[in-house]
Amino acid sequence: MSWTDYLIGALIAVVAGLDRTAAFQFMVSRPIVAAPLTGWLLGDASAGLQVGALVELLWLGRLPVGAAIPPDDTQVAVGATVLAIFFAGLTHFAALPAPLVCTLVAMPLGKAGQFFDRAARHWNGRLLHRAQQALAAGKLEEAERSHLLGIGHFAAAAFVTYLVIVGGGSLLLPILAPYFASPVAEASTWLKLAFPLVGTAVLLGTINVSRSLTLFGASFGSALLLLWLV
Repeated sequence: MSWTDYLIGALIAVVAGLDRTAAFQFMVSRPIVAAPLTGWLLGDASAGLQVGALVELLWLGRLPVGAAIPPDDTQVAVGATVLAIFFAGLTHFAALPAPLVCTLVAMPLGKAGQFFDRAARHWNGRLLHRAQQALAAGKLEEAERSHLLGIGHFAAAAFVTYLVIVGGGSLLLPILAPYFASPVAEASTWLKLAFPLVGTAVLLGTINVSRSLTLFGASFGSALLLLWLV
């Protein structure tokens, strides 16, 4: 990978980060979309699809709605995909399931997204008062600048979170890989199964209607059966 690839990942991180709450709202921020898109642009859509499938269900029950600030699953998906593509090309990482290992490393680093998101919202709270004063004084251009600056705060939060995940992961993976290379490689099949099962359990915990539980269970069971058959 070259610096251009890291910049492409950063651009996707910013656009998808804005899509979470600040702008667009096209659902590009969902891991199942952001990760394969990142992988496709970097030349390995398969790695992105694997990361997106692992991450999507985990935080589907914790959406960034209202004042809720869950861990940044968008940047975890994008950052883990970038790391997976980079480390998969290294000889001493060839035996490891790169998407799985990089996702496991990126997940705790994604907690940094909560801190930067809170900081962006804090600064935007100050901008709100400035924009209200500008509107009261009839200064529409200043109010518009405050609005754009608020979007910029969210873009900066997404970018810094991406840097923490990719930078931190690049430092941690060479150190940790020798220790969990064998255990992760041996248990990779079960770990890949654990991700959707945990996500499903989280979703079932948020469903209160018995009929919905039945329909969801039937759909999930049918999907697993179909995957097993093919």
